[in-house]
Amino acid sequence: MKICHYKRPTSLGVVSRLGIFFNQTTIIDVNFVMEAYFETFHFRNAKEKANHYFPSSLSQFLSLSLAPIDELKQVMQNYVTLSKRGILKTKSQAELAFDLKDNKKIKLGCPLDKIHSYRDFYTHEKHVKKGFEKRNEPIPQAWYEMPVYYKGSTTGFIGDDDFIVWPSYSKKLDYELELGLIIGKDGKDIKAKDAFKHIFGYTILNDISARDIQKKEMSVRLGPSKGKDFCSVLGPVIVTADEFDYKEPNLLMRAFINDQEWSKGHSGEAQFSWAQMIEFASQEEWLVAGDLLGSGTVGTGCGLELDRWIQPGDKIELEVESIGRLKNIVGTPNHE
Repeated sequence: MKICHYKRPTSLGVVSRLGIFFNQTTIIDVNFVMEAYFETFHFRNAKEKANHYFPSSLSQFLSLSLAPIDELKQVMQNYVTLSKRGILKTKSQAELAFDLKDNKKIKLGCPLDKIHSYRDFYTHEKHVKKGFEKRNEPIPQAWYEMPVYYKGSTTGFIGDDDFIVWPSYSKKLDYELELGLIIGKDGKDIKAKDAFKHIFGYTILNDISARDIQKKEMSVRLGPSKGKDFCSVLGPVIVTADEFDYKEPNLLMRAFINDQEWSKGHSGEAQFSWAQMIEFASQEEWLVAGDLLGSGTVGTGCGLELDRWIQPGDKIELEVESIGRLKNIVGTPNHE
């Protein structure tokens, strides 16, 4: 399944709602489908039941669900059943599904509407090696021994087609081509062999970096913080783990700047597996449904490695096999 959050303008402003792609362009609304489904059983409080068990927020849904992938599959089946019976709206006339081709005002937003915690790993040797070469240093032995990560802000995330923020304090901005993983089940001290039970799905992550500020921060052996936390991009959809048979995917990843390919690599080239990353991150601490993990930048996956730099107005498209394309335009610097 391809899970999304779609943004729809209403008389009360733009709302963001949880959806599932039924086909290439049709999105079903999870909450409305379940409201209509409960209505067929003549529940007086069908809307209340739908809002409680199937809220229109992926973050809330993951925090409540015992088996999110299975439950969303059932929503799909319920939609098929309702459609065969000619039920296409709730009793309050809310549409259960719509086609993006018919409504150009609807846009995809960040597919995880609220991120509980964000850990970004550093697992691709080609990328790591290039960074240390620029500092005339070897890769530390510790890098080969444990999948290190930093914790970033969860408030600066944007989605497909949104403008990338260029912070006022930076003059050198960069993209980073990464695979993102969404945790779907809480866990602590998770063993690598059990890690797949905790994975909800995968998405595309663009970890935007202010390289000049990041360099200063990390020269004192701390950070990054202001070099990263102003903006990250996620989307356009989350592909659930069952689509990969609950196994580690090895996906082709590419980055295009103004339609020209700059970056190319595979997610499976990482030094550590997702299972190892989950095991390491959960040692003596909880991973919670709604957490986001980043793979780290794939080899050649940023301008820093290539000595090529994005500019205001550039179009950035990150493409990951089986997931799609995440497109954004670089915003204008707000230099004082």
